[in-house]
Amino acid sequence: MRNSEIKIITPSSEGDVQSYKSHKLIMKNFIRNPIIKDTATFIQTASGNKGKITEIDFTLMPGGGNPFHFHRSYLETFIVLQGELGLVCGKKNTLLKEGDSFTVPPMQVHRFYNPGDKETRFKVILTPGHEGMENALRILYGMAGDGLTNKKSIPKKIKHIALIAYTSDMNLPGLPNLFFPILKIIARKAIAKGEYEVLKNRYCN
Repeated sequence: MRNSEIKIITPSSEGDVQSYKSHKLIMKNFIRNPIIKDTATFIQTASGNKGKITEIDFTLMPGGGNPFHFHRSYLETFIVLQGELGLVCGKKNTLLKEGDSFTVPPMQVHRFYNPGDKETRFKVILTPGHEGMENALRILYGMAGDGLTNKKSIPKKIKHIALIAYTSDMNLPGLPNLFFPILKIIARKAIAKGEYEVLKNRYCN
């Protein structure tokens, strides 16, 4: 859900100002993917703590998850808040329950998924923080709302896939990784043309 889709009431008195500001903060930090129904709430962003961490709370629908991937520049800690979360790290498949945590180091191939029949809530902490990943989530969820992704919430245009993968440090293992240099070239050209700034202005501000 993009910020423009959330209706708010402008404060009519000084007593309403604080709750209005809190509502605006929640609106800014909460996003929802209208296709796959997942949500993300930004608890801490890299720009707010000098790049130390990125902290995001996610909800993941039953059967939801992501493909195998790895990150070069940050480690990723998963903490389950409600329900269960499956985490495949290398060849090890781990079922995390409420209160469990697991840290995936840089360069480690992994994926996560919801193995149950109920919504899963979990926290992800990136160390160090990564503004590119934060922006990529906002852009991807926003594009889903604008009809620019397919039914699996994958961008329809290759340049958008390239931009999201490149700026978020999202790398696919095996054969697909051989094509990453091509995606990098596509992404850099799009950035040079100002297309990334257009996406950030639409979905991240």
